[in-house]
Amino acid sequence: MTQDSQTNVMVMEDVQDQRPAFRGLEAKNVHAWFGNHHALSNVSLRFPEQTVTGLIGPSGCGKSTFIRLLNRMHEFIPSAAMAGQVLQNGEDIYATDVDAAAVRLKIGMVFQKPNPFPAMNIRENVLSGIKLAHIKVADHDSIVENCLSRAGLWKEVKDRLNATGGSLSGGQQQRLCIARSLAVEPSVLLMDEPCSALDPGSTLRIEETIKELAEKIAVVIVTHNMQQAARVSDFCAFFLTDGGPGYLVEAAPTKILFTNPSDTRTADYVQGKFG
Repeated sequence: MTQDSQTNVMVMEDVQDQRPAFRGLEAKNVHAWFGNHHALSNVSLRFPEQTVTGLIGPSGCGKSTFIRLLNRMHEFIPSAAMAGQVLQNGEDIYATDVDAAAVRLKIGMVFQKPNPFPAMNIRENVLSGIKLAHIKVADHDSIVENCLSRAGLWKEVKDRLNATGGSLSGGQQQRLCIARSLAVEPSVLLMDEPCSALDPGSTLRIEETIKELAEKIAVVIVTHNMQQAARVSDFCAFFLTDGGPGYLVEAAPTKILFTNPSDTRTADYVQGKFG
């Protein structure tokens, strides 16, 4: 190799090093354990800003474990361990100098079962995250209206903000939990089967909310409902287990994954042949 060619190689490497970091959330070679149980193996996925990604696959393949790794909730379990990297806008959320609580403000979570705080009214539920995080805001009323509106709930509750969260229907409670998550202005919202216990009407409203949220933030949703994944997601990732740790089979734009997947197991799953 000549001196000039060596210089060109070095310049190319410098250019690559200076490329802007991926904007969004990214998992790189992620593994998860519970004690000696290897639950998830070598998963790499990207979640771009302003998109919805659906995670599909049969029960027990590690989907819920995976999204808990994405905002450091996995570490709440004493026996839990992980390997790999989770990057938000190029920054490792598991770095030793990163505050886990701060991570969870930017990467919010909505669970399968709605969990509004029972001792708080609707307004207090929306503002609870702000108060717990000691975030100073000038106009609480505007925050409440904005978050409830984005969650598709404002028109239904604006005249009873002092009612308890528990007085709402299941679907309304789930949207209240979404509003609570939005109050701290996350850049990513993780949703673990948010519609599994809801009626079709409530499910449709949550799906509409997901699409609206994705105009500003990244949404990641675990779902066992193939029709829901097809309706709401831009990208889809199929997880599977063969009796060992869960792993990622393939990920692609949703239309491609459902109509022309690269793996026959994916085709069999989305067609309902197993799972």
